[in-house]
Amino acid sequence: MALSMGSYRHSVACCRLLAVSSPSGLGRSPAPRPQSCPGSAAAPAQYCPPSARFYSSEGGGQRPLARRIVVVGIPNPFIWCRTRIYYFLIRTYFDREFSIEEFKDGAKQAFALVSKLLSECKFDALEELVAHEALQTLKEKCILLPDNHKTALAAAADEIIYTVAGDIGIFYDENGRKFVRILMRFWYLTSANLPDESPDGTKVFQIVFGDENAKEAKHLLTANYEFRREFTQGAKPEWIITRIEHSKLL
Repeated sequence: MALSMGSYRHSVACCRLLAVSSPSGLGRSPAPRPQSCPGSAAAPAQYCPPSARFYSSEGGGQRPLARRIVVVGIPNPFIWCRTRIYYFLIRTYFDREFSIEEFKDGAKQAFALVSKLLSECKFDALEELVAHEALQTLKEKCILLPDNHKTALAAAADEIIYTVAGDIGIFYDENGRKFVRILMRFWYLTSANLPDESPDGTKVFQIVFGDENAKEAKHLLTANYEFRREFTQGAKPEWIITRIEHSKLL
């Protein structure tokens, strides 16, 4: 039960990152998403999480005080061009219905589900979603994490502020089987109680929302998830996660 991606046109089932026989990718997320620029080294120019609101009791009623996050990044021209060449090759030789935007929608859903299971140390539920070798490494690391770091691994869908394809590769193994791998990068917010610095001395970026009377502090974290799918004729149209990295946590 690996991950199948698709409104393109596989859907992500709750406990199953899909195994559907329809074309390509991960499911479309119903939540609004920011405009992305593939190959960017940072997050998008602007994003307003729709569900994050604060309220004031002035005037006898609750008034939403919208929060806004603005992050500016400059795309790498080389990566931008290279990823588009790979998009073309995938559509031409592997899957004519491939859409990177719909893949990113599904990858975001997969990230939210897998990160939650990982934070709860439900490794049995991850066995068919994450490659065996990667999962064994995660088990060894997770048992050593303090509770606050485990909590910070979970990324709620409405707290994922940016998703971008960081790298794409096409390769063949010694038996001639053909594969596509896509490295996805995610930026997300967490309310977990984390120190302002990681153990190696790196600063952890913190965002404070609200006014003096109602403040909410959240940490901005990043994660890399690598998805792989075999495109050999007759192979199941399933994506599986082969690498998971949570900056400053795993």
